[in-house]
Amino acid sequence: MAKQVLSVPRISCQHCVATIERTLGAMEQVKEVTADASTKMVAVTYQKPEDLKVILAALEEIGYPAKQ
Repeated sequence: MAKQVLSVPRISCQHCVATIERTLGAMEQVKEVTADASTKMVAVTYQKPEDLKVILAALEEIGYPAKQ
């Protein structure tokens, strides 16, 4: 397992949080995800280090590009 905290500047409301948590939470690679609109951060726990690229691509696809 690996954990990463990502900066996601486009998070601005609870709808954003729900969209991110629903999208990432549905991915088999993701074990846990918590998004926070006030800090504009997403904490994600995933299985393998290479899964991070898939997670970042998923965030980009739904309109929330992230930085490590």
